[in-house]
Amino acid sequence: MLLGEHTQDTASPAPTHTSEGERIIALRGVAKSFVDAEGRSRAALEPVDIDVRRGEFLCLVGPSGCGKSTILNLVAGLDAPTQGTITIRGEAVKGPGPDRTVMFQEAALFPWLTVFENVLFPLEVAKVAKGEARARVERYLRMVHLWKFRDSRPHELSGGMRQRAALARALVIEPEILLMDEPFGALDAQTADLLHAELETIWRETKKTVLFVTHNPREAVRLGDRVIVLGTRPGRVKRVVSVDLPRPRDQEQRDVALLAAVLRNELKSEIEKVLREEVDDGWRPAQEPVRPGPDRGLGGGI
Repeated sequence: MLLGEHTQDTASPAPTHTSEGERIIALRGVAKSFVDAEGRSRAALEPVDIDVRRGEFLCLVGPSGCGKSTILNLVAGLDAPTQGTITIRGEAVKGPGPDRTVMFQEAALFPWLTVFENVLFPLEVAKVAKGEARARVERYLRMVHLWKFRDSRPHELSGGMRQRAALARALVIEPEILLMDEPFGALDAQTADLLHAELETIWRETKKTVLFVTHNPREAVRLGDRVIVLGTRPGRVKRVVSVDLPRPRDQEQRDVALLAAVLRNELKSEIEKVLREEVDDGWRPAQEPVRPGPDRGLGGGI
């Protein structure tokens, strides 16, 4: 076992239990199926049990099709489980609520509005008093270091700046829970690393509960208190890892890299499973030798 790694074996279904006093989100036996174009039911997520602690930064990591975004949407109330229950502070999730906000990979800012107006928008919808709303917008734009760009429009910003504006918009309604679906996945590594540091600082200052989806094990170790590794086709919990490393962390730190390598190895078979389903018959894992058929005659006559 590596420094900083506490693991829970989840080969058989087992919740990531915390004490009742600490738990804010609880998924019990939550599964999700979809009907495909041919009318057949397809399981996207096998029954899972997950607890999220109040103020925790919990990461979900896994390959395409593992159900990580499905879990996020279910907690957000944007979709309903096929079976099982989801509760927040003991109350069943029946739809979206002001205690939760979602930040996606795309900033989805309104191009005709300024940065200030984009961040103000959800407060106008919620009919927050004008003075309070403007004070909140200023607070969060300063928090993400965009105050001097408040009159800029999205096309005038870099990708990282647009995501910081989207983060300010997510925070301005002051939700208890922040749900983040690969928010830095489209950014270059250097910009993403800067935003990791900013996000960690904001998380410490605001004490939000964060549920963060990523396909990147190193990003998960860099940010998370715990990491839930998900298997795929259908989605399921494979492993739960507590990241007992001091903060702030750097993605290049030895212990971060080592623990990320463990998670990456855990995901290797799952990624190969996805590739076998999604690519043609000529694909094989890189380390797998190419074995010619008996009729190829390679090397004959040498």
